[in-house]
Amino acid sequence: MSMDAPEHEHIPEGPDLARPGDSAREHSSCREPSPSLPRPPPLSPLSPLPAPPAIRVRIARDRTAEARATGGFLNLSRLDLVATYPDGSESAAFKYDLGARAALDAAIIAAYFVECGVHHLYLRSAVRPPCALRAIPPSSDGNLWEVPAGLVEPGEDPSETAARELGEELGFTAAAKDMKPLGPWMFPVPAMIAERHVFFRVEVDPRSRATPTEDGSALERAAAICAVPLLDVVEHCRTGAIRDAKTELAARRLVDSLGLDARPRRPRAPGPP
Repeated sequence: MSMDAPEHEHIPEGPDLARPGDSAREHSSCREPSPSLPRPPPLSPLSPLPAPPAIRVRIARDRTAEARATGGFLNLSRLDLVATYPDGSESAAFKYDLGARAALDAAIIAAYFVECGVHHLYLRSAVRPPCALRAIPPSSDGNLWEVPAGLVEPGEDPSETAARELGEELGFTAAAKDMKPLGPWMFPVPAMIAERHVFFRVEVDPRSRATPTEDGSALERAAAICAVPLLDVVEHCRTGAIRDAKTELAARRLVDSLGLDARPRRPRAPGPP
């Protein structure tokens, strides 16, 4: 299930950008091995990150005025809270809004393989409407490179979610037992929602990848997949080419778990933050 797709609707069949050997935008390289220590020489070539598909979103109808706080993909609790301090004193009541979902938590998957001694990480493009509709600078088109992720259904073990999402978003078949924990779970936006991110890693065989099944939502259609050297993924996070926080955290944790060294390989060029 997509992390931001509340509805399962019929989508007319279009070009499968993730079909191996067809029009798939899958990129990998066979270069010198990714080292543990020592590091390669400074200014070593950085694998380019392809542009994600230019998927656009527009507002067809604004239902805000008629919407309820609950009953949708996201539910809103509008509360008056009181903080009690260690000395027993209390604050005045203050307003606080909380977001919630029926499927609250998410599984994050770092799927990787080794080619010519180089560790590669699979990324999938995603269009994120909140980013595309951002109302203040800096603007964004909402098209991001991310590691696969999906919502944990009620009663489902996160490892089962990870195995399902691996098939839906990348096209690999795996069992829940194949999902290896990748560090502790984290709260990505604790001031707004109690969602947990549960991280997993799994080594895959690129030759076994089939067409992703997807979940039928409009936001998963026409996505692209790329396989990028893992150390380059971290470098792209440093430069801002990758701006998804869970992807950077998953990549850095995978680097640590594999015993690689992800220190910067080149001087950072001056530019906007």
